[in-house]
Amino acid sequence: MTRASDIRDVTLSKEGLPDWLDPVVRAVETVEPLQLSRFLPPRDGTGRQSAVLILFGEGARGPELLLMERASSLRSHAGQPSFPGGALDPEDGDPEGDGPLRAALREAEEETGLDPSGVQLFGVLPKLYIPVSRFVVTPVLGWWREPTPVGVVDPNETARVFTVPVADLTDPAHRATTVHPSGHRGPAFLVESALVWGFTAGLIDRLLHYAGWEQPWDRDKQVPLDWRS
Repeated sequence: MTRASDIRDVTLSKEGLPDWLDPVVRAVETVEPLQLSRFLPPRDGTGRQSAVLILFGEGARGPELLLMERASSLRSHAGQPSFPGGALDPEDGDPEGDGPLRAALREAEEETGLDPSGVQLFGVLPKLYIPVSRFVVTPVLGWWREPTPVGVVDPNETARVFTVPVADLTDPAHRATTVHPSGHRGPAFLVESALVWGFTAGLIDRLLHYAGWEQPWDRDKQVPLDWRS
């Protein structure tokens, strides 16, 4: 298992990124917190500091994102597709500095087996909040400059690891609105035999929108969520 101290190069760099990432870079530089979510970190500083890695790669069908499906036995967000990520460890460093960068890479390696040295981090989005788990999440964006094999490292944490072409995420046929029994509605994506919803789908939805990649889709197409979700 990689220790945070082993991941030394956690600088942000936009040098040498593919041209198709330019709209994402611009969106990251200009987006405001409330444009991403109405749930922002508590002002009193409470909440568990965490980070996720939004990793863009280039596959056989063009740009793609790396996702994983959390094990159904987990206590929080069980069975949900998500970005690799998790809580910061003390060894990751300052939560207000490079701690989230280090944590995003460390967690991605622990969960998917990717080699952090092949990832170029190029941006950080504003911290967001997940009320149900009280996580304060820093989304860290990366370019998979040198892809390495990925897969399930620990079945107790991860059910599967997969990539999704951006073309499938922008395809209106793969988009829907989830309806939780509580009444909460949110964007969703039906891709790779998975229903991507919740925090992860919200981030993808906003990134597609502010990068200018979003296509008109039927927001009345609904997918009900099980009460246990």
